[in-house]
Amino acid sequence: MKVALIGYGYWGPKLARNIQNSNNFQIDYIVDSSKKNLDNAKKIFPTSKFYINYKKLDISKLDLVVISTPTKTHYQLAKYFLKYTNVLIEKPLALNSNHVLKLEKISKTYKKKLIVDYPFIFSGSIMYIKNVIKKHKYGRLLEVESFREQAPIRKDSDVVWDLGVHDISILRFLLNSNPAKINSLKYNTVKTKHKDTAYINLEYKNNLKVFIKNSWVSPLKIRLMKFKFEKSIIICDENEPIYKIKVFTRKNSKKPNYKLELPEIDLSEPLFNLIQYVAYSIKFNSNSIYKNNFNVDITKVLEKI
Repeated sequence: MKVALIGYGYWGPKLARNIQNSNNFQIDYIVDSSKKNLDNAKKIFPTSKFYINYKKLDISKLDLVVISTPTKTHYQLAKYFLKYTNVLIEKPLALNSNHVLKLEKISKTYKKKLIVDYPFIFSGSIMYIKNVIKKHKYGRLLEVESFREQAPIRKDSDVVWDLGVHDISILRFLLNSNPAKINSLKYNTVKTKHKDTAYINLEYKNNLKVFIKNSWVSPLKIRLMKFKFEKSIIICDENEPIYKIKVFTRKNSKKPNYKLELPEIDLSEPLFNLIQYVAYSIKFNSNSIYKNNFNVDITKVLEKI
């Protein structure tokens, strides 16, 4: 299937590598307003065609457009391409739910797939947690804590729309619901245009409590989530190369003594799993993860925060 990649800056090369590694796609076009970025792309994709202006593309020949551009451009670009072809777009889809609703409507009207790159919902570790919750393996989920620190400081959105979107998309994927209560504190620790740190408290049905910390400014890159069940605590650390999931099961219900288990999980790169999902969705005309207002729900929670 023929692909055009719009944006070859920070995230674009990562998407391009996984698209190229898939047996389902070939990158025919790469578009970027920066000559330097295009020169970098030409070294790796010499057979592709390169443009500065996306409107010069022959969209009729494309099976998929991948958008990896600044957040403020997402709505207009997705709106333009969705009338002609399927779209995979970097998170967040847009900065308000009205724009998301309009894009969803366009995708349905023109019968095109609209898929957002929420990479962690395609990780083996989150898939493992999803299965544990579904099977009630360790009883009811009581509490979730998430720490997501260190990332490039953005100029077009704050830390919640950049890092918090990962937490909110993961929670929506795992719980199939939105929180009933939302409280947050956001502030700057350095002189940036947008808030660089956020503390978020969420409460879901069944009295499930969630605490999230997001921060761009940190000496360490942290991608850690803790899931506290009635019978165990599961630590999910995406920075771990192999043992991303650690299950601590209580030996005795009266004492906090734990037995450590290291379950086998899928260690494939989440972005590669995402690209495989996109290929399947196009080939078999399905989009199972993104149904039932998935993108809209995530955006509404981010707006409230």
